Amino acid sequence: MNLRDLKYLVALADHRHFGKAAAACFVSQPTLSTQIRKLEDELGLPLVERAPRKVMLTPAGVEAAARARTIVAEVEQMKEAARRSRDPEAGTVRLGIFPTLGPYLLPHVIPNIRERFPQLELLLVEEKSDELLARLREGKLDAALLALPLDDDQLHAEFLFEEPFLLAVSGQHPLARRQHLDVQELSSQKLLLLEDGHCLRDQALAVCRLFGANEKSEFRATSLETLRQMVAADVGITLLPTLSVKPPVPRSENIRLLDFSGDDRPSRRIAMAWRRSSAMTGFLEQLAQQFKRLPQGLFALETTDVPGAGETRSARAG
Repeated sequence: MNLRDLKYLVALADHRHFGKAAAACFVSQPTLSTQIRKLEDELGLPLVERAPRKVMLTPAGVEAAARARTIVAEVEQMKEAARRSRDPEAGTVRLGIFPTLGPYLLPHVIPNIRERFPQLELLLVEEKSDELLARLREGKLDAALLALPLDDDQLHAEFLFEEPFLLAVSGQHPLARRQHLDVQELSSQKLLLLEDGHCLRDQALAVCRLFGANEKSEFRATSLETLRQMVAADVGITLLPTLSVKPPVPRSENIRLLDFSGDDRPSRRIAMAWRRSSAMTGFLEQLAQQFKRLPQGLFALETTDVPGAGETRSARAG
């Protein structure tokens, strides 16, 4: 048994197809199949159920693949630790981020990271939060930006910032002329939300439950941009994270943004998470500091941030 064979088993567990697993390992299919059989012979039991069009792992294969994944991840961390010892600020970091945060946060932090760590290769992976957590636990990611709370004792969560939510309504909505809204006023509203799997949906539902709002269940958006366009079309109203309406994001026509007044304004708390056992902990703490250095006032809603604010005032004056 060697590390190469364990990598083959992990690839087969991931792809459930000999050809695809072989391609991922940059070997021929017969080579991978032969090494898997040798591994089975050494362990004395089958790891794989072979069918013409599908590959399934036996119960023993599932357990062996899980152990192999841990071993492979530990070896990679050993190599990464050695690289960090030679040059703490060089090397590669695989960072996960979820779709309703990545496009809006990264333009504000990537320039600082490149300036602070010019030798760093930052590999960004955008996935839904559940997938990011799975990859983080399996060692496929070094760290991930996630919304709190995280209920996992194996992960360290470094708090980065708190991002307020804004209420987005169309220009024709009765609330369009308001600039502020008491969060209790949500109790009479129905909100458009994202489809299942997005953490923003869970966050918005938590706000709805807390303040008595309801979901407009006949429509669920697949992305934040779709949600924005549905609001602009006067289909409904929704909660938007503040970063999603800040430059360089272009303004959406026919959308009004309302800030919430009071101490209980809805928001989400963002953290960088990594495995407590990670050999990169020292460097990841430094990287997290760069995500905390956001421009001052970034989360404030200024009058100039409100699309059409000037037109609204002019219409009133007229």
